[in-house]
Amino acid sequence: MATNEELAELLFPEVTETIEDLEKRFPPRNLPEGAQVTRFAPSPTGFLHTGSLFTSMISYIVAKQSGGVYCFRLEDTDTKRTIEGSGDLLIDQLAVFGINADEGYFPGGDKGAYGPYKQSERRMIYKTVIKELIRRGRAYPDFCTPEDLDAIRKAQEASKVLPGYYGVYARDRNLTVDERIEKIKAGTPWVIRFYSNGDHSRKTKFIDAIRGEIELQDNDTDVVILKSDGLPTYHFAHVCDDHFMRTTLITRGEEWIPSTPIHLDMFRALEWKAPKYAHIPSIMKLDHGNKRKLSKRKDAEAAVSYFLDLGYNPEALKVYLMSIANSNFEEWAIANKTFDLGKFKFSIKKMSLDGALFDLDKLNYFSKEIIARMPLEEEFLAVRAYAEAHEPEFLAKIDADPSYFKKILNIEKDRKNPRKDYAKYSDIYPLIRFFYDDEYAKIAANPLPFNENAPKSTIKAFLLDASKSMPFGVDEAAWFAAVKELGAKHGYASSNKDYKENPSAFVGSLSDAAEALRIAIVGSKESPNLHEIIEILGQERVSKRLEGVSASL
Repeated sequence: MATNEELAELLFPEVTETIEDLEKRFPPRNLPEGAQVTRFAPSPTGFLHTGSLFTSMISYIVAKQSGGVYCFRLEDTDTKRTIEGSGDLLIDQLAVFGINADEGYFPGGDKGAYGPYKQSERRMIYKTVIKELIRRGRAYPDFCTPEDLDAIRKAQEASKVLPGYYGVYARDRNLTVDERIEKIKAGTPWVIRFYSNGDHSRKTKFIDAIRGEIELQDNDTDVVILKSDGLPTYHFAHVCDDHFMRTTLITRGEEWIPSTPIHLDMFRALEWKAPKYAHIPSIMKLDHGNKRKLSKRKDAEAAVSYFLDLGYNPEALKVYLMSIANSNFEEWAIANKTFDLGKFKFSIKKMSLDGALFDLDKLNYFSKEIIARMPLEEEFLAVRAYAEAHEPEFLAKIDADPSYFKKILNIEKDRKNPRKDYAKYSDIYPLIRFFYDDEYAKIAANPLPFNENAPKSTIKAFLLDASKSMPFGVDEAAWFAAVKELGAKHGYASSNKDYKENPSAFVGSLSDAAEALRIAIVGSKESPNLHEIIEILGQERVSKRLEGVSASL
């Protein structure tokens, strides 16, 4: 009668190492007490998902704030879904958000002593562990064809029992070692399944770092752990990887909660201490009144590139995600307008149990605050980089006169409460294009939004007079006094109070006079500080605009 030892040797003759050898090669880390080892382990199947950024950010912060290690592992065992180069793209996009791994897979080569960090390069590690499981009788080769599995599924449907490969429905579970060896020698294709000792009529309990105690049905499914292509499944690979990389906290999406009993079953079979799990709530979206998970297929904002292409400051998206992550963040943010996440004490225990609705208005709020408070030179470089990547016309304007553009960016910036016009870099050019004569000409070619109740002859005379007598090179108070005097000369009230008391005595209020100037100079009723605008435009350009508009009325 053959033994499991012989079966293991027949299946994996190339494996000469043991689990003990692996334990020596990947020893426990020498880290301070309380230091957490976390990881972000995406599949290279496309773009960086907003939910993945959320998860990786939490992993990174937990590691950094505890004095631990943050790893990047590439889970590329699903060869059918793998997209060439997407792993490197994920790393590049994470770096934009300041999330750089301490160790792990890097395009130029692995960094760290616990690699390889690409699962497809860890085959021998998985096979070494599987060989030992076969020796122990906790794994076995399964010879079911797709047709066999379909027949089992149909039998379960007919009997109205739980689907899956378990118990009496695990056809090859109880083959003898001799029967298995005979099939292997005959060339029958096989996969390796885990031999579970669980019972789905019992419950498994575990402590989730976010949700507390969770009780689920015990696992009794003999899941596939090694596919026919020689690569492991996620279930098995992550158990091996997180053990030998000495991960202490696994952060992953809440959709993995139902699979946790499978993973804990494997940790027990291998007599390994399981890391803690923290199942991150999904980011949700309201769709026709119903909440659903942000979808790669349906929602543009599911891709991080969506926000980068629109010109959102990366830090703003991180700050917004932190406001979702911790319930006490918004209170902290009110007192810390710089939103320096390095100074915020994140707590995984303060994470919400429910997925938050994605709130674009809140993201815009944080982004406006961050852009408004950026040092001028930093903002200039960021805007220029955005324009270079996305808006060639905007870039041409910037590069034609960088110092002029910096003056525009600096309007109402050097104040305790700087102006907050821009939620993203793509907002800037449409709002400041009037500073450029060719763009102003396009604006002025259309009817300008002057007050239809005001006499055009009065506006015409007022603007023409302003083109000749409005002062330049004076402070805002002196300039405004001159505008007030000029307005009074043409029948506008010298103060809004005077106008309210006796409106019939004037052609308009002081605000009406200022609005007429603004419309003529910028082509809109709204703009930043008008005094700063005219000083940037200069007397010649402003006078020409006032004369031109006056002549057209």
